[in-house]
Amino acid sequence: MILALDTVFDQCSIALLDKDSLLDEMTETGNRLQTQKILPMINTLLSKHDKKISDLTAIAFNRGPGAFSGIRINTAVAQALAFAHDLPCLPVSSLQALAQQAFIHEGLSHVYAVLDARMDEVYFGEFCEKDNIMQLINTEKLLSYGEKTDKNLPLVGNGATLLTANAQLCLENLQPTATTIGLLGLELLNNGKSVTAENALPVYLRHNAWKTLAEQGKK
Repeated sequence: MILALDTVFDQCSIALLDKDSLLDEMTETGNRLQTQKILPMINTLLSKHDKKISDLTAIAFNRGPGAFSGIRINTAVAQALAFAHDLPCLPVSSLQALAQQAFIHEGLSHVYAVLDARMDEVYFGEFCEKDNIMQLINTEKLLSYGEKTDKNLPLVGNGATLLTANAQLCLENLQPTATTIGLLGLELLNNGKSVTAENALPVYLRHNAWKTLAEQGKK
């Protein structure tokens, strides 16, 4: 049984999966009060199904890249619960979640996943389907606004139109929830790729994640 968490995609989303079946999901859109919402939501969902944290096998969480505050909340909650209950963690890429959402809901098997990273950059990854899971090609990276893609692939995510793309399709409004995080987490678990709580680390991609307003060129 997997508890999945996402606070990276401007939402507070949790899901409970039993093997590969979704038991339930709770999602509140918006990024306000995520720290106050997420633990009560977890308690509500578990109580609804007469479950406890001790009934879990692992905790899947969105490890980024994406909104820094969302990644910190997500990671901190996953680590705290895993430490307290001696559970493994399943760190899922936000870009892979976007690509998986495109595969599940749009039938796209080869895409660029693109998230707006602000400061004139996007988070970028190429993904291709294998055995119903979208797998990363090469590495996730930062690209500058307006950079040209080298393949004629669909772009998915809120940064899709920020690149100069040879794309047949741009899908800006795909929004993975914790269910997608959980399904990808299950794949990690099945392949022996869980990590301990202390190794459940965020991925920012940007080395200096804490640029000041002055460094961002803002007044």
